[in-house]
Amino acid sequence: MNKNMMKQAQQLQARLSKAQEDLENEVVEASVGGGVVKVTVSGKLRIQSVEIAEEAAEEIDMLQDLIMAATNEAMDKAHQLAQDKLNAITGGFKIPGLT
Repeated sequence: MNKNMMKQAQQLQARLSKAQEDLENEVVEASVGGGVVKVTVSGKLRIQSVEIAEEAAEEIDMLQDLIMAATNEAMDKAHQLAQDKLNAITGGFKIPGLT
């Protein structure tokens, strides 16, 4: 590998590291059941919060389904956010282990 290619590889690595750090501060939210359940997830796919409206406590089966739906939707949004950020850097080139 020549010097120029090494420099480009190092720059790409630095940009990818920065993007992954930035994902820690990004947050996505999903709300289901007309706002009965709301889940917030970080760009690194960590659940930040779960909010449940009081009226939902009366229907445990429905509440469980709503929590699962909101969590899955928020995780999908966070995964897409990470993909979009990393694709902007890599030009869509898939690098194993990034997402």
